[in-house]
Amino acid sequence: MVHIKSFKALRPVEKYVRDVAALPYDVYDEDEARREAASHPRSFLRIDRPETAFPEGCDMYAKEVYDKAAELLSEDIKKGIYIREEEPCLYLYALTMNGRTQTGLAACVSVDDYLNGNVKKHENTVREKEEDRVRHITALNAQTGPIFLTYRKNDRLKDIFSNERKKKPLYSFISEDGIEYELWRISDAETIGEITGIFSEEISSAYIADGHHRAASAVRASLKRREAEGPTGETDTSAEYNYFLSVLFPDDELKILDYNRVVRDKGGLSDKEILAGLSESFEISESCPELWRPEKKGDIGMYLSDSGKYYRLSIKGCEYEKRSADPVARLDASLLQELVLSRIFTINDPRTDKRVEFVGGIKGDKILKEKADLYGGVAFLMYPTSISELMDVADAGLLMPPKSTWFEPKLRSGLLIHEF
Repeated sequence: MVHIKSFKALRPVEKYVRDVAALPYDVYDEDEARREAASHPRSFLRIDRPETAFPEGCDMYAKEVYDKAAELLSEDIKKGIYIREEEPCLYLYALTMNGRTQTGLAACVSVDDYLNGNVKKHENTVREKEEDRVRHITALNAQTGPIFLTYRKNDRLKDIFSNERKKKPLYSFISEDGIEYELWRISDAETIGEITGIFSEEISSAYIADGHHRAASAVRASLKRREAEGPTGETDTSAEYNYFLSVLFPDDELKILDYNRVVRDKGGLSDKEILAGLSESFEISESCPELWRPEKKGDIGMYLSDSGKYYRLSIKGCEYEKRSADPVARLDASLLQELVLSRIFTINDPRTDKRVEFVGGIKGDKILKEKADLYGGVAFLMYPTSISELMDVADAGLLMPPKSTWFEPKLRSGLLIHEF
């Protein structure tokens, strides 16, 4: 079961909320982060990416960089940009994109649920990236980036959330990218008790949808704190460091976008040779004069830059049948990796091979053609992974190929901060 708790959030004053709210720190490269921080002086990105306060080329992992993050947050608190809740609360967190709304619960989730597998993952993490956020959490004595979790829908929770949403929201604003954000505070002790009870009694598992590195870092920071506190560190269930900030969404409200691939270097293969190789595992047909958007699992849209032609690829049924018992092997991302990237282009490790580029579906289809033309390469437009596929992989204790899921819209950092 999943154990959650309310918390005394550090949050922005309403008039500053739109200025503060920032996309997650890891969606920006360094140049983008510097431009964003410079153009938005109250953005939480300044605190999430404190190297932007130092000259280019600085050691972003230096102690003084993390100390700067703590200094910037302290200054903003003194300026009256942030306030602290007087009592522990839960929050509803709604995001609306293109007329579609998803509503999650902002709460703190038990670190032990992550350690014992009640909070399940589907991706590996990189130690260096974890260490960055561990240092950030330690310097601020707070967790600032919420983990995006999902759970199998629960009708009782849905009814409670529906009633709470009828009240006036704590925040309501539209970000520069057109996403509407709304937050409601739940402070009634009876309602909080009912919600936490449902999670501990009826929700068997939560799944990390987005934020594997943030989750792993929050847990590592907690374990360090436990060690420092001695024998009572692990058993003190009221200690804030034994929980990590999350927003939990029901699975039926989430949508995963496609996560596409561009092969930059064809390894000297002609378009004719590529098509011949693909014919072993795919039915191939030319599509309209634009990238074909797959309509079902097993279909892929492809663009070959040399010929300037578009194709529809349909994976042959026998390829699925071979892998019917393996929830990872039957993913479209796995099939593309095995049957195309590895077999045809000898791209065996997509995590490190610079010949393949991953492009999130939020960026649209045209950019795939543009990138393929720029490199003289090949573009692949994928059918999105489903929430049920993600859960099947996580339930089996397995891991997805890299870049299998792209969630939109993104949670914003700086709206709710969990202090230790």
